[in-house]
Amino acid sequence: MNNPWLIRRPAPGRSLRLYCFAYAGGGPAVYAPWQAALDPAIEVCAIQLPGRGARFGETPWRDMALLVATIAEAIERDSPLPFAFFGHSLGALLAFEVAGYRQRRGWAAPVHLFASGCNAPQRRSPSLDLHLMEDAELIESLREYNGSPPEVLANRELMTLLLPMVRADFLLAETYAYQAREPLDLPLSVLAGRHDEHTTAAQLEGWQLESRQPCRIEWYEGDHFFLNQCREQVIEFVGAQLGLLTASCRA
Repeated sequence: MNNPWLIRRPAPGRSLRLYCFAYAGGGPAVYAPWQAALDPAIEVCAIQLPGRGARFGETPWRDMALLVATIAEAIERDSPLPFAFFGHSLGALLAFEVAGYRQRRGWAAPVHLFASGCNAPQRRSPSLDLHLMEDAELIESLREYNGSPPEVLANRELMTLLLPMVRADFLLAETYAYQAREPLDLPLSVLAGRHDEHTTAAQLEGWQLESRQPCRIEWYEGDHFFLNQCREQVIEFVGAQLGLLTASCRA
């Protein structure tokens, strides 16, 4: 089934699907190496938002509620398989909200939610208003986050094309308004970088309030983009958590 929101490489024998949500400014390419590294029974399916990848020519969305509903419905129309969610930073917020949207409608829930590089939604830090910065200031902030290649940030023409999408993503994250609702009924793993200046242990521990089931925090030797810096370790952890699930799906 062709769906512009969902990017994957279908293959026979898949028994579990991992929907992956990228960070602000990121796209499906963030998770491209994951398919080959995980158990072949797991299908990696990256969420592709407008304004990046094959949808680069589309206007980036700036409405979180509409985005959440649209993604949740795209997943609902997808071929049936048990599934998990992985999201990093903005992607973790999106994954959390999509899971909640599905739960409130009585749709199938993820078998696991991985929230990476993101404080608990009710314990977020004050907005830095990155989406309101002038271009040069925003590019410098991106450089400090250490998640973009220096050669990309130095390419003025390329950044002129990319900044509208980056701004839209930061607007989604920085104008996000948490609403207290019924906790999710699923296992939750929180992944964090020991040197991430944008998260604290106290803020991360708030994720336990969002699930009726156990929540664990895994730490990595990296900054906000430990997802890339510690890719092998992150994939190994995710694969281990999903391993028992794929085994039960095969049984």
